[in-house]
Amino acid sequence: MPVSPKPVKHPPIVTVDEAEALLSRLLEIIPALMAIIEQETTLVRAGRLIEATRLEPRKAQLSVVYLSEAARVKASSHYLNQHLSARCRELRRKHDELHALLRINLTVLATAHAVSEGIIRGVARELARKAAPKTYGMSGRTGVPRVSMVQPVAISRVL
Repeated sequence: MPVSPKPVKHPPIVTVDEAEALLSRLLEIIPALMAIIEQETTLVRAGRLIEATRLEPRKAQLSVVYLSEAARVKASSHYLNQHLSARCRELRRKHDELHALLRINLTVLATAHAVSEGIIRGVARELARKAAPKTYGMSGRTGVPRVSMVQPVAISRVL
């Protein structure tokens, strides 16, 4: 089992300029991250999964920066609330919007996953049914193939 990385210690913010720069970076990252998430949600809802996967590198990059900067904000939250309370409220509002959008995105992704899993299971059942011998057993019913006789379904992710 992989070991999770140790949390990074962020140096405390000591000037208002540093605090303002940090909040500004976060307030720029959030809309960019929201735009990518909205685009991904739209593409997945439309069934355009290949196009949605192309957004992953940029989404991952923005997420890493967002999480890093958010950790710095958390480490300096007392200072930020004391000196830039209005900007902190704005950041909280944007964070809440991002959180709501992520909830919708995760619901759409979970639905797409459930649908695709259902399709794969249905295909596997149908293949097993067609592969079953068409003979009658001692009870007068058709035999059900043993689990060991059912061939697994392999999926190629390369198109």
